Amino acid sequence: MSTQLTLIAKLTAKPEHADALGANLRGLVDQTRAEAGSVDYHVHHDNSDPCVWIIYENWRSRADLNAHFERPYTQAVMSRFPEMLAREMELTFCTMISRRP
Repeated sequence: MSTQLTLIAKLTAKPEHADALGANLRGLVDQTRAEAGSVDYHVHHDNSDPCVWIIYENWRSRADLNAHFERPYTQAVMSRFPEMLAREMELTFCTMISRRP
Protein backbone atom coordinates (compact mmCIF):
# COMPACT_ATOMS: atom_id res chain seq x y z
CA MET A 1 0.00 0.00 0.00
CA SER A 2 1.41 3.38 -0.94
CA THR A 3 1.11 6.27 1.47
CA GLN A 4 -0.39 9.54 0.33
CA LEU A 5 1.98 12.47 0.76
CA THR A 6 0.86 15.91 1.93
CA LEU A 7 2.99 18.96 1.23
CA ILE A 8 2.35 22.32 2.87
CA ALA A 9 4.45 25.05 1.28
CA LYS A 10 4.73 28.55 2.71
CA LEU A 11 5.98 31.21 0.32
CA THR A 12 6.74 34.75 1.44
CA ALA A 13 6.94 37.26 -1.38
CA LYS A 14 8.84 40.50 -1.49
CA PRO A 15 6.12 43.15 -1.02
CA GLU A 16 6.43 44.39 -4.60
CA HIS A 17 5.93 40.83 -5.92
CA ALA A 18 3.09 39.61 -3.64
CA ASP A 19 0.35 39.95 -6.27
CA ALA A 20 2.50 38.49 -9.05
CA LEU A 21 3.43 35.51 -6.89
CA GLY A 22 -0.24 34.86 -6.15
CA ALA A 23 -1.11 35.06 -9.84
CA ASN A 24 1.67 32.63 -10.71
CA LEU A 25 0.58 30.18 -8.01
CA ARG A 26 -3.07 30.38 -9.07
CA GLY A 27 -1.89 29.68 -12.62
CA LEU A 28 -0.60 26.28 -11.49
CA VAL A 29 -3.89 25.06 -10.03
CA ASP A 30 -5.70 23.61 -13.06
CA GLN A 31 -2.62 22.03 -14.61
CA THR A 32 -1.50 20.52 -11.31
CA ARG A 33 -4.93 19.13 -10.49
CA ALA A 34 -4.94 17.43 -13.92
CA GLU A 35 -1.77 15.48 -13.12
CA ALA A 36 -2.41 11.77 -12.59
CA GLY A 37 -0.73 11.71 -9.17
CA SER A 38 -2.45 14.81 -7.78
CA VAL A 39 -5.08 14.09 -5.13
CA ASP A 40 -5.79 17.78 -4.50
CA TYR A 41 -4.03 21.13 -4.75
CA HIS A 42 -5.12 24.35 -3.05
CA VAL A 43 -3.58 27.83 -2.92
CA HIS A 44 -4.30 29.98 0.14
CA HIS A 45 -3.53 33.60 0.99
CA ASP A 46 -2.62 34.51 4.56
CA ASN A 47 -5.33 36.73 6.07
CA SER A 48 -2.88 38.73 8.15
CA ASP A 49 0.08 39.09 5.77
CA PRO A 50 -0.50 39.94 2.09
CA CYS A 51 2.98 38.67 1.22
CA VAL A 52 2.38 35.12 2.45
CA TRP A 53 0.93 32.35 0.28
CA ILE A 54 0.32 28.76 1.40
CA ILE A 55 -0.06 25.77 -0.88
CA TYR A 56 -1.75 22.67 0.53
CA GLU A 57 -1.38 19.67 -1.73
CA ASN A 58 -1.81 15.91 -1.56
CA TRP A 59 -0.10 13.40 -3.83
CA ARG A 60 -0.45 9.65 -4.31
CA SER A 61 3.29 9.29 -3.73
CA ARG A 62 6.59 11.13 -3.44
CA ALA A 63 7.38 10.03 -7.01
CA ASP A 64 4.24 11.84 -8.22
CA LEU A 65 5.29 15.01 -6.37
CA ASN A 66 8.79 14.75 -7.81
CA ALA A 67 7.30 14.45 -11.31
CA HIS A 68 5.22 17.58 -10.61
CA PHE A 69 8.38 19.53 -9.76
CA GLU A 70 9.82 18.55 -13.16
CA ARG A 71 6.83 19.74 -15.22
CA PRO A 72 7.63 22.70 -17.49
CA TYR A 73 4.87 24.88 -15.99
CA THR A 74 6.08 24.19 -12.44
CA GLN A 75 9.69 24.87 -13.43
CA ALA A 76 8.65 28.15 -15.10
CA VAL A 77 7.05 29.43 -11.88
CA MET A 78 9.83 28.17 -9.64
CA SER A 79 12.45 29.83 -11.83
CA ARG A 80 10.94 33.19 -10.79
CA PHE A 81 11.20 32.47 -7.05
CA PRO A 82 14.67 34.03 -6.58
CA GLU A 83 13.27 37.30 -7.94
CA MET A 84 9.90 37.18 -6.13
CA LEU A 85 10.53 35.55 -2.75
CA ALA A 86 11.76 37.37 0.33
CA ARG A 87 13.08 34.08 1.80
CA GLU A 88 13.37 30.42 0.95
CA MET A 89 10.17 28.42 0.67
CA GLU A 90 9.21 26.59 3.85
CA LEU A 91 8.22 23.02 3.01
CA THR A 92 6.49 20.66 5.42
CA PHE A 93 5.99 17.05 4.32
CA CYS A 94 3.25 15.17 6.16
CA THR A 95 1.44 11.86 6.23
CA MET A 96 -2.29 11.99 6.89
CA ILE A 97 -3.26 9.79 9.82
CA SER A 98 -6.98 10.54 10.06
CA ARG A 99 -9.49 10.26 7.27
CA ARG A 100 -13.21 10.72 7.01
CA PRO A 101 -15.08 7.43 7.23
